[in-house]
Amino acid sequence: MNSVFLYNLFLSLHIISVIAWMAGLLYLPRLFVYHWSKEVGSDSSETFKLMELRLLKIIMNPAMIFSWLFGLALISNLGIDALSQLWLQLKIIFVILLSGVHGYFSKLTREFQDDKRPKSERFFRIINEFPTILMIIVIFLVVFKPI
Repeated sequence: MNSVFLYNLFLSLHIISVIAWMAGLLYLPRLFVYHWSKEVGSDSSETFKLMELRLLKIIMNPAMIFSWLFGLALISNLGIDALSQLWLQLKIIFVILLSGVHGYFSKLTREFQDDKRPKSERFFRIINEFPTILMIIVIFLVVFKPI
């Protein structure tokens, strides 16, 4: 296979993975907002636990892993010299931050699984914005590729 085909294949799979990952990063804290107000042990609380866990384990975790794998495949296809470009270095830093947000959301999911309400409802409404801000920064870096 030629390198243009492989690049386009990796790029397509990377975009698909990132979309799935971002959908989860945007939806999970919204579930936390609704879950927070439910009585511990109630049917609705148990339903939110199941929704949060499935979202994390079935969609978000694989999507994050594939986003990283296909992103690294893209860099490999371009050549290691691509890492000398500032926009790509910055993108990687912000993707690491997104991965950290993902890890924090995983921790919060475990706490909700244990019937804890670790933070306020307002806190969950605010953290819902962090993945959006990071996503916007990454998109602008990729599209405009500042030097």
